Amino acid sequence: MLGLSLEAFTRLHVALSLVGIVSGLIVLFGLIGARRLPGWTVLYLVTTILTSVTGFGFPFDHLLPSHKVGIVSLVVLAITVVARYGLAMAGAWRVIYVIGAALALYLNCFVGVVQAFLKIPALTALAPNQTEAPFVIAQLAVLALFIVLTVVAAKRFRG
Repeated sequence: MLGLSLEAFTRLHVALSLVGIVSGLIVLFGLIGARRLPGWTVLYLVTTILTSVTGFGFPFDHLLPSHKVGIVSLVVLAITVVARYGLAMAGAWRVIYVIGAALALYLNCFVGVVQAFLKIPALTALAPNQTEAPFVIAQLAVLALFIVLTVVAAKRFRG
């Protein structure tokens, strides 16, 4: 864990995740406004990649759902980085970049909702097993929001 205590490593992972979410929202709204925001994009992509990578640094004895989300996120981010920087968003790669950037952000937010329901006592009380209606509704609301934002971004961003 990078020579850090579990508590310090957890704080680093959470900080990376929160910076990734905030910068990712700025990038996504930039795309909706047809703006590239190169500095924010680098911050978003780097912190989101590091969030997924550090997620594998926690002790575990078997593959967890969070690891599977991390693997999917890293694949999506690899394609997104290639689309953005390697292929300069030429042709269809523009839409692939937008969808990839939004999907990676959604996955980070999806895990954020899971963690919120695990760590915030009031939310845990509402959905202790994460199968109850408040959890499902929260996740469906996040998914619906990201579908709408992604479609709008893909239509408006012209690179």
